[in-house]
Amino acid sequence: MKTIVAPSILACDFARLGDEVADVTRAGADWIHCDVMDGHFVDNISFGSAFVEAASRHTDLPLDVHLMITNPDRYLDRYLPIARSVDIHLEADADIPETLERIRAGGKRAGLAINPHTPIGSIEPYLGKFDILLVMTVEPGFGGQPFMQDMLPKIRAAEKMRDDRKLDFPITVDGGINVQTARQCREAGANVMVAGTSVFRAKDRAAEIAALR
Repeated sequence: MKTIVAPSILACDFARLGDEVADVTRAGADWIHCDVMDGHFVDNISFGSAFVEAASRHTDLPLDVHLMITNPDRYLDRYLPIARSVDIHLEADADIPETLERIRAGGKRAGLAINPHTPIGSIEPYLGKFDILLVMTVEPGFGGQPFMQDMLPKIRAAEKMRDDRKLDFPITVDGGINVQTARQCREAGANVMVAGTSVFRAKDRAAEIAALR
């Protein structure tokens, strides 16, 4: 699988959202990652569907909407019209198989996200029911955290599980991703790099995205 770079707009200048999204699009991003936080599932509030819709007007790239919220099923219909993929957390208070199926029924890619403390074996009952696996490489809730090195074995285990079952879902990593950690994650089996701070604070965003890839 090719390496995909998905800048996270959580790290952009919110006052210049349109310009920021357009800029990373021109700089060579593959996806735009949207971290939606509700202040309950994680201890932070980021933005909602209106903000994501506004971002969508400034790019033709796929929007990958990451719902770090307690009840993703309740808000799903707000994001399906504007997202290309929607990631829900295994730890959320929802019927996970039903919510994944709703995402797919809406013509979108269904992502399953897992927090650092969640064992990789927990995804086994859902294999074949999701299209993207998102492995959090920091504790979810805030951008700019350092990468957790002990997540690398989890990525390797996910790759082995995928290969053993002859599945082909991409493995996304989210949190503390920069050129160095992206290389480690790629070697472990991940191929979608969600990068916020490293892209939006780079002096040359095109060079940063190329280096991540």
